[in-house]
Amino acid sequence: MSDTTTLESLSIGRPDPLPVPDGASDEVRGIVEGIYGDGIVAEKGAFSREWTRDMAEDIYRAFHEALARPRGAVGRGRRRYYVEIHPEQLRGFVELVAHPWVRKVCEAILGSEYQIVELGFDIPFPGATDQPWHRDFRMPEATRTEKRLSSLAFNLTAIDTVEEMGPFEIAPGTQFDLSPEFDHEMFPPKSMWSRYEGLAVRKHPKMGDISARSALTIHHGTKNVSESPRPVLVLGVDAPGAGNAEHHDMAVTRPFYDSLPERVQQHLVCPIVDELIPITQKHDIEGLMMGEA
Repeated sequence: MSDTTTLESLSIGRPDPLPVPDGASDEVRGIVEGIYGDGIVAEKGAFSREWTRDMAEDIYRAFHEALARPRGAVGRGRRRYYVEIHPEQLRGFVELVAHPWVRKVCEAILGSEYQIVELGFDIPFPGATDQPWHRDFRMPEATRTEKRLSSLAFNLTAIDTVEEMGPFEIAPGTQFDLSPEFDHEMFPPKSMWSRYEGLAVRKHPKMGDISARSALTIHHGTKNVSESPRPVLVLGVDAPGAGNAEHHDMAVTRPFYDSLPERVQQHLVCPIVDELIPITQKHDIEGLMMGEA
C-alpha cells in the first residue's frame, strides 16, 4: 500500500441521504439501506425446494453441454467455472424474475424500468481454492461521481451450503471502496486484504433462499474442501443506461418471448431470435485465475 493510501481513505462513502423512493414502505426502505449499507440483502425461503431441485438439474444439464464446446465455460479459479445461459434453459425463469421480492428489490434500487441482462451460474467443485478479493467489474461513473448503484446480482444456491463447500464470503460496506492501487480497478492488492478479512462474513444459504447484492461489494469464493460441488445461479439486472447488457449474449426465441407475461417482457433487453445459439463465454475475469493454487 502506498504512503498516500490508507484503509480509512479507501471508501468514497455512501450517498447522504440514501436514495429511498418517495412513499417507500418499511420493507423497501430496509432493502435500500441494506444494499447501500452492507451491500447485500436476502430473502429466506423465497422458492420451494422442489423448484430449486429443478433449477439444479437445469444448471448441471447446461454445464455438461457447455463443456462440450470451446469456451462454453470459463474458469474463475482452480476447479471453479462460470457459464452464461439463455432464459429458455431455466424452467423456472418466469417464477424467478416475476417473484415479488425480486421485483421489489429491482424497483427499489434500479427504478421501475430495470433491465434483465444476465443469467448464468457459478460452480466451485471440490478442490476449488480461495479466490482473490475482488469486485465483478470496474466502478461505473454513476457510482464514482453520483454514489448511485446501477446494477444488482441475484444469487440462488442449488444446495444447502455448509462450511466445507467453500461459502461465498463478502466484506460488507465495501461497494464504495476505490483506490488507484486496485488492479484493473477490481482487485485490491494483498497489502489491503486485511481490511476485507477483518470485515468478512461467510454466507450459508439454504435451497430456496435468494440474495441480492451490489457486484461492487468486495467478495470472493473460498476453498471447497467437501466432496460436493456448490452451484449458484446468477441473475444480473441493470438500471437503464448501465450498459452491462453489451457484455452478455442472452437471447430468447419469439415463441418463448410471446409466452412471457408482459411484466417480464418489459424488462428483457436481449435480442429475439429465430434460433438460440449456444453462448460463447466472454465475461472472463482474468484476475480470478490467480487464486491460491
